[in-house]
Amino acid sequence: MSIEELEHTADIRMRVSAPTLEELFSEAARALMIVMYGCPGVGGKSMNVSAQGHDIESLMHAFLSELLFLSEVEGMVFSGAEVIVGGNALEGTVKGEPFSPEVHSGGQGVKGISFSGFCIVHEQGSYILDVIFDV
Repeated sequence: MSIEELEHTADIRMRVSAPTLEELFSEAARALMIVMYGCPGVGGKSMNVSAQGHDIESLMHAFLSELLFLSEVEGMVFSGAEVIVGGNALEGTVKGEPFSPEVHSGGQGVKGISFSGFCIVHEQGSYILDVIFDV
């Protein structure tokens, strides 16, 4: 599994990879938290999460958008997710900790998840997500 920042002129472009689709969702959650807070949270508190889409890309987009919303509204910094993907729906839990300015002030504000350049591919036994976070 890996998270890598790629060059982008204005926003933050990330490439996330994992051996399974479920792990890709968890790593994508961690990537979002790293951008927003400089580090992922610690898994002390759990919250249920669900998302739906018309294909795997729109499902990932809906999932990341939901995490962005939950993080801001609930004041949570997530460490990852345990999800089950079935067709074009996802159910699971995200784990994290409450936001602390002393610990989580190293990131940038994310306004949204861009559809531009958004893609998921499965190659050589790995799932790869390219995503741009609007900052």
